[in-house]
Amino acid sequence: MGNSHGSPRMVHAPRDFAYTGTDFQLAREMIRERAGVALAECKQHMVYNRLSKRVRALGLPSITAYLTLLRKNASHPEWEDFTSALTTHLTAFYREPHHFEMLSELLHGRGREPSRIWCAAASTGEEPYTIAMTVAEVYGRFDTPVEIVASDIDIRALAHAEQGIYSLERVTKMPLERRRQFFQRGTGKRHGYARVCPELKRMVSFMPCNLLDARWPVAGHFDFIFCRNVLIYFKREDQYTLTTRLVSQLKPQGVLFLGHSENPQGSGLMLETVGKTAYRSKGSRS
Repeated sequence: MGNSHGSPRMVHAPRDFAYTGTDFQLAREMIRERAGVALAECKQHMVYNRLSKRVRALGLPSITAYLTLLRKNASHPEWEDFTSALTTHLTAFYREPHHFEMLSELLHGRGREPSRIWCAAASTGEEPYTIAMTVAEVYGRFDTPVEIVASDIDIRALAHAEQGIYSLERVTKMPLERRRQFFQRGTGKRHGYARVCPELKRMVSFMPCNLLDARWPVAGHFDFIFCRNVLIYFKREDQYTLTTRLVSQLKPQGVLFLGHSENPQGSGLMLETVGKTAYRSKGSRS
């Protein structure tokens, strides 16, 4: 394990690049300041593996040199790769499917009333496209009264999401009828891949957003907000602050969907449980 007290020592050896406990602690501080992510002590090996790829790509001599490069220039384009390397994108189509079943029921109950949905951690696109497929199935068409906004801090992940191209193994777990309706199978150079159909892609608007920023680029309030499996990567005080801000973006009676191990209970927020890790706003919008 790394030692954050006293003189630094090697975290893991042998390595292609020198890597000390000081390097790891500095990387932890930098990603927390940049993205709010609180890396655990057990992530030392992961941090080396991911950052060493960037060190090698840039032709730098060490992890220390890489971190120094970033610290000297807060607007350096390499920050995007640093953020992408150290943020986790564990996602899948229809992950935690009970939330999409609930969304379907709630949309059915709204009839023709317009709705707004924000997916606040879009990653590489699987979640917002699952939301879009759910919406399209509820209305039986792609042209619906539902606006879907998807955001993420990782510009690289968003670019992947906007392309909407996935390996076949990512989509084959879905029923055949759903795959035929919403995906186009690749041929030639795209063999082994599937692309989200253009009509589904047009249902989602993607934008970059750092949830720690004082101002968010999303405008207005939402009927549904998905922010699943994000809070677990934040420190407790940041979790409370973020949850409070998300709830403030809900319309009265709006629903917040969180991850399976996330719970806002005890935060003092005006929420009532309406399903498994789904919470309805009980307050009025000021």
